[in-house]
Amino acid sequence: GQTVPKGDALAVARIAGIQAAKKTPDLVPLAHPVAIHAVAVDLTVADEYVEIEARVRTAERTGIEMEALTCVAVAGLALIDMVKALDRAARITDVRVVAKSGGRSGDWRAE
Repeated sequence: GQTVPKGDALAVARIAGIQAAKKTPDLVPLAHPVAIHAVAVDLTVADEYVEIEARVRTAERTGIEMEALTCVAVAGLALIDMVKALDRAARITDVRVVAKSGGRSGDWRAE
């Protein structure tokens, strides 16, 4: 893993993201509780950034975008907490849905 003074930053961010996806209704006032069947969080380290991607699945008929977005945002916050001693300028940018499949509204992909 990517170890910084506080420990394995990527592992901590991954676990924080998974926990956040499950806690979305507690964090986002109008989000309904949804049975989450799978959460995957991938962190890709590049020279100047870390890309965080979450894939969340449910069998319910409602969307699960908020759970995925909450997962990414909180994983980013945890990562900043882990690296702030090394990079005080760390920031979270461009949190967005890039693809969605299933459900009433069908499949969608960002351009």
